[in-house]
Amino acid sequence: MRNSRLQLLLWGLCILFAVLMSIPYIVPHTGFMALFGIVPLLMMDRVASMSGVRRIWIYHYSAFVLWNAFTTFWVCNATVGGGIFAVLANAFQMSVIFALFRLSKRYFSGILPYIFLAAAWIAWERFYFEAEISWPWLVLGNAFAGSIKTIQWYEFTGTLGGSLWIWLCNLSVFGLLTALSDGSWQEKWNMKAKTSAIVWLAILFILPPAASMAIYMTYEEKQDPMEFLILQPNIDPYNKFQALSQSQQNAILEDMAEKALADRKDIDTAAAAPLVVLAPETFTNDVITNDITYSSTFRRFVTFLKDYPGVNMIFGASSYEYIDSAGKPSHTARKVRDGRWVESHNSAIMTDGSGRHEIFHKNKLVVAVEKTPYPALFCRIDDMLGGVMGRCIGQDSISVLHCRDIRNGETVPVGCAICYESVYGEYYTGYVRKGAKAMTIITNDAWWGDTPGYRQHLRYASLRAIETRRSIARCANTGISAIIDQRGNIIERTPWWEKAAIRGNVNMNDEITYFVKTGDVPGRLCTAVFSLLALALIVRICLKGKKS
Repeated sequence: MRNSRLQLLLWGLCILFAVLMSIPYIVPHTGFMALFGIVPLLMMDRVASMSGVRRIWIYHYSAFVLWNAFTTFWVCNATVGGGIFAVLANAFQMSVIFALFRLSKRYFSGILPYIFLAAAWIAWERFYFEAEISWPWLVLGNAFAGSIKTIQWYEFTGTLGGSLWIWLCNLSVFGLLTALSDGSWQEKWNMKAKTSAIVWLAILFILPPAASMAIYMTYEEKQDPMEFLILQPNIDPYNKFQALSQSQQNAILEDMAEKALADRKDIDTAAAAPLVVLAPETFTNDVITNDITYSSTFRRFVTFLKDYPGVNMIFGASSYEYIDSAGKPSHTARKVRDGRWVESHNSAIMTDGSGRHEIFHKNKLVVAVEKTPYPALFCRIDDMLGGVMGRCIGQDSISVLHCRDIRNGETVPVGCAICYESVYGEYYTGYVRKGAKAMTIITNDAWWGDTPGYRQHLRYASLRAIETRRSIARCANTGISAIIDQRGNIIERTPWWEKAAIRGNVNMNDEITYFVKTGDVPGRLCTAVFSLLALALIVRICLKGKKS
């Protein structure tokens, strides 16, 4: 009976952890729950250790599986196998970190194992942003994406500053509860220690959001507007080319643009302030980068734009580069015929009525769907399987697109993050460092259906706006398209799964935030702390091994 009650308690704590940590990612304005959401997992570990429970990994791995499943189950709408793998693999990595924490408790005492846990977790989050197989959707700092008024200080720390705040709050609450439960609060803590603990908790929970609110209220949006027309054609990606030809899809987009730009047609060049038409990710699949004029979509858009002075256009494309080579030119190239190969990209293309064009290839690609990780190995396996994995090639370094102002011949640098790239905070700052005064995001979130996935993705864009203080024009194929200001507020948005257009101003800004300038300081510091503690742990393990 005692064992049954103990197991019930342990499973209850695991489920409570998963629920508390999932709500902030699903329900807006609930980010505060993450500040104590990890406490049940720490309590589970303490109870299990004190009770001599074996195989504790079953509990913490299950807890992480539940958290991943509750928040990212929607991936299965696009690929069942990929969704299950993402949940189990991501939970496994989290569980490995927790297992290292449990190992450290054998060799470290007091608070040191918990410092090790927090530092290891944040170091892993930082590494995950650069890993070949990367899925940083549940970075802890993302929990506040729906609570932007509490994290305006992300312009200094970035998202991992939020991860650090979450760990500090959870460990402090856990320490206080531990002191209360084991009698230390009454028997060992004097009044000074008790007062210090309460003050520390008050500072942790109150100061960051209070400072954030002060920043939010006093921040002045930089008033330098550029007009955008965001087109949401609402084309079902699962039936994109079966139901409609590319020519029919182009006609839909042109019709939407023509109605919205009636006042811009054939206006005097001297009055033609720059305007950017924004179309979604992978809108067309007929772009050959070796000869962009081969694309009927590109030619059609250039012809359309000739009637609209000062209007630029950014649209997404599945693009291809053909390579003539006797042998295979790269691991990712696919054979067209003898001596001819093709490489694929997910691209953003900028053009105007003159036919001038620039192209940017998405770098942060979705594993398996868009890219084959470790191509030297897995492309060979994929070839044996018949070529089922995506093999897009990203651009080596970030570049920005330039909108032309025909009144003076000058250009305005604009960044274009393609879909998944808007989840990578430090990477995203590269657009600003390249000179972007405003940002665009083009995406196609319809693969996930009407689930929390596309809403989470939208909210993550607000984090990028805060970190860089760059306004965002966001274009999604089926929703949600939006204009986001420099404080992360969504000031205008479209409905889900409806054809819609937004025409409005996006303010430009050329100031550089501390986060853009210095990068991920919290992540680097925690990585350094973790490295030192991991080294100390290895030394202690080795010394103990010699003694035994």
